[in-house]
Amino acid sequence: MKIIRRREYLIALKVILVFIAKDSKNRALHFKNQLDAKIEDLDHFPYKFKQSKNHHDENVRDMIFKGFTITYLVEKHKEKIYILDIYKWIDK
Repeated sequence: MKIIRRREYLIALKVILVFIAKDSKNRALHFKNQLDAKIEDLDHFPYKFKQSKNHHDENVRDMIFKGFTITYLVEKHKEKIYILDIYKWIDK
């Protein structure tokens, strides 16, 4: 499956990385690398995580990573996974 990171996700991720980098650039890079690895693993197990509570579509899932929720959409028939958003539960 092809993984596509939507613009909204990339913007939210950049804000998070800038915030982490204020404390430690290495920690921000480590966070991004770990997150990317976990997202790439979705290729093998797209339905590994629970259905999103914020959507009524069983193909929209929420992955939890270090206190952040990453929302993604699985379009099995198109062989694509769209990474939609990343946020802290407190922000939504």
